[in-house]
Amino acid sequence: MIDTGFLVTSFVTLFVIIDPIGLTPVFIALTQGTTAAQKRKIAIRAVLTAGGILALFALLGEAVLGFVGISMPAFRISGGVLLFLTALDMLFERRTKRREDQQDEDGHADPSVFPLSIPLIAGPGSIATVILLSGEQTGLVGVAMIMGVVASVLLIFLTLCFTSGALAHLLGKTGITVVTRLLGMLLAALSVQFVLDGLRDFGLAAS
Repeated sequence: MIDTGFLVTSFVTLFVIIDPIGLTPVFIALTQGTTAAQKRKIAIRAVLTAGGILALFALLGEAVLGFVGISMPAFRISGGVLLFLTALDMLFERRTKRREDQQDEDGHADPSVFPLSIPLIAGPGSIATVILLSGEQTGLVGVAMIMGVVASVLLIFLTLCFTSGALAHLLGKTGITVVTRLLGMLLAALSVQFVLDGLRDFGLAAS
């Protein structure tokens, strides 16, 4: 049976972490001077590469943790702390500034693999999130659910890339900032929930 609550929580968490809306201006800046066809190819290549990386960690992430002796509750706590720091970056615009710096330093002709796929889409936050989610829903059905959510978020990003010019004009810098702040607040609450889940698994928090 499909856990609808888990799907909704997974989608919200990954959407906030990957932040397709916040990435769209970066995509626009990284692809300046390219044709519409080249922009589409870059976007598709970035999404496929990032999807493959996240799928790998969804399948093998917990096994890797077990191999190095890290328990899932411990990873939930550390992952929650990492996501909370990401939320702070979003709330105080440090994340946007860092992305702009990466854009200036790594403005290659084809930015699809680096920096778009890694680390902007499949970065520490999204990788930690898929490992956390795979720990909550084990088995092939759980992996399929997680990858369905990943695919839906990446599809949203791909759609925004294809319509990036119109979206940037519609939202403007102020609109994108407002959306990023709201998503940061939501991520902060979700990250605290991950920490509480980890503490509960250790018996240090009430159910």
